[in-house]
This record gives sequence, C-alpha cells and structure tokens, in this order.
Amino acid sequence: MSHVLKKSLMGAALLISLALSSHSLAAPANEAPPAPVTAQATANPVAQVAPLAPDATATAATAATAEGNPYGLGALWVQGDAVAKGTLLILVLMSMGSWYVIFSKFTAQAKMQQFAKAAQADFWNSGSVRQATDALDPASPFRFIAEKGLEGASKHGGLLGAVDLNTWVTMSIQRAMGTVQSRLQDGLAVLATVGSTAPFVGLFGTVWGIYHALVKIGMSGQASIDKVAGPVGEALIMTAIGLAVAVPAVLGYNWLVRRNKAVMEEVNAFGADLHAVLLASAPK
Repeated sequence: MSHVLKKSLMGAALLISLALSSHSLAAPANEAPPAPVTAQATANPVAQVAPLAPDATATAATAATAEGNPYGLGALWVQGDAVAKGTLLILVLMSMGSWYVIFSKFTAQAKMQQFAKAAQADFWNSGSVRQATDALDPASPFRFIAEKGLEGASKHGGLLGAVDLNTWVTMSIQRAMGTVQSRLQDGLAVLATVGSTAPFVGLFGTVWGIYHALVKIGMSGQASIDKVAGPVGEALIMTAIGLAVAVPAVLGYNWLVRRNKAVMEEVNAFGADLHAVLLASAPK
C-alpha cells in the first residue's frame, strides 16, 4: 500500500512539474506579440519624421532661390576682397567713361553736320565775307574758321608784311582747321585706352580669382564644387566684364573716327573756298 502511495505521490509531483514548465513556456509565447507593437511604435515616429526631410530641403532650396544666385554678381561683390572690388570698380568706371565719350562725341558730330549744312546754304550767298561770318551761329566752327581767315587777311603788316598774303591767309585758315580737328578728336584717346587696357584689367581679375580658388581648395583639403564654384565664377565674371567694357570702346572709337573724317572733309572744303574768296576780295 505504501509502495502504491509513493508511486501516486511521484506521479502527482511529475504532473505538477510538467504543468509549471508548460506554464513558464507558454507565458513568453503569450507576451511575445506585444514586442512588435513596441518596435512598431518606436519605428512610427521615424516614419513620421522621415518625410519631413524632403520638405525641409525644398524649403531651403526655395529660400535660396528667393535670395538669388549665390554665385552671381551680388555674391562676387560680397565675397570679393579689396583687390577684386577695386578691379570691378575700375572696369565700371572705364565703361561709364567710354559710353559718355561715345554719346557726347556723337552729339557734337551731329551739331557739326548741321553747322556744315547751314554754312553751305547761306555763307556763299551773302554780300561779303564779314556779313556771311556774322550770320553764322556763334558756336559754329565754320564761323571760327571764317573769323581767323578775316583776321589773317586784315593783319598783314609789320613783320608779317614780309610774308605774302596768300601764304599768310593759308596759314591762318590751316591753323583754325587744325584747332577744329583737335576738338573733334577730344575723348577718342579715352576710347582707345579703354579698348586696349580693359581686357588686361579683366584678365588680372581672372588671375586673382583663380588664385583665391586654389587657396580655398588648399584650405578645405577637397576639390568639391562648392569650394571651387565661387572663386572660379568670380574669375570668369571678371573676364566677361573686361570684354564687355573693351568691345564697345573699340567699336565706338572706329565709328567716331569715321564720322570725324566725314566732318573734316566738309571743314577742309569750306576752308579751301574761304581761302579763294579772301584772296579774290583782298585789295590789290
């Protein structure tokens, strides 16, 4: 009987141990499913925050676009040093000076052509050289030439009497026409200077910009585009500005010289006719 009781107790203990072991194994299985929920809850904020990054990038790009090109003329002025700014100011002043000369000389030449037409139309129809001279506009260079011719014909005495009247009148008219030609050529030297030196000034800005590009590359230790684009863009802009200043100056110089030649042909013809009339009207 006791033997049977021992077996019964041992069987009960075995069943209890099996029950406990099965309960301990079942409990993690029941608790395991919440783990993915926790991981999902942890991953959800990342998934919710991740889409915000493209929006932030787009906002930054929009702000940069609104501010303007970071490698434009504004950035060139802000990022440039004293040498770069001085070079840019020199090019701007050269451009302003050349355009001022072009417009002012064009206006002066247009007035000269009007004075030439008035002299050809009215001067030779007057009763005398003095009356014709007084009828011309006071600002007309043809009146200046006529007055110098009359002055040379009237002041032909003393030491000048040793020079014949023809030579003296010719010299007086030639001097007057030379003065008119000098006034016509005023400012053309500025155009010639700008046209010949502006490319070299721009080239100096280019060399200086490339130097800064190399310095930034050496200091950063990497040749990335953001380290090189600014200084190289500055160098290329300086070259473009130098050419933009030089080309109009050269074209304007050639154009104004050709117009001066046409005006001087009118002046020379007037001087030759005046010389003949003064000699013909001189007292014998």
